[in-house]
Amino acid sequence: MIFADAVEQLETAFTRELPGGAAQDTLAPIPRREWPAGFNPARIRSAAGLLLLYPIDNDAHIVLTVRADTLGRHSGQVSLPGGVVDPGETFEQAALREAHEEIALPLDGVRVIGALTPLDIPVSGFRLHPIVATRSTRPPLRPADGEVARIIEPALDELLDARCVRSTERTRDGRTLTIPAFHVRDDEIWGATAMVLAEFLTLLGWRAQKGV
Repeated sequence: MIFADAVEQLETAFTRELPGGAAQDTLAPIPRREWPAGFNPARIRSAAGLLLLYPIDNDAHIVLTVRADTLGRHSGQVSLPGGVVDPGETFEQAALREAHEEIALPLDGVRVIGALTPLDIPVSGFRLHPIVATRSTRPPLRPADGEVARIIEPALDELLDARCVRSTERTRDGRTLTIPAFHVRDDEIWGATAMVLAEFLTLLGWRAQKGV
């Protein structure tokens, strides 16, 4: 997808009602983890993630990170650049700060165009606020030691291709889950990141295929 066309579609999409949870659910693990009975919502922590769109050879790409193996439960997983919202920060400020810290994203020229639907992640106790932004040129990026193992830059065309979404079964915490995921080259994108991408791509005309 041409970068300029993707930006135009996204700007138009953010003037309308977001597809929200219905779009996120298309890439949710089955069964989906819920907050435990009696959980106090006041304990939910806010996090922000940046979904940055930019051109490589005029084609639209995004940036994702592969988390370092030292980061506990979510180590090795593909995620958005992001992290905890500090006191006094907006979600936009937190997303941009975390992207600068994790992948050395230069913030000059980054333009925020909207926020996707917040996503609860009960396994880690967070509510993730995805922020969508664009940059007119490909940024120089560098993974932070100890936090990011690798940076990946999938093209939107790769993610929009229905063939890249496949489901697998795996056991976690003693439960067998069906995991729908984006498979891009050698990387599997699943869980919260895939759910965020599902809503984002829906704004660009993507529709999940039945039986993925």
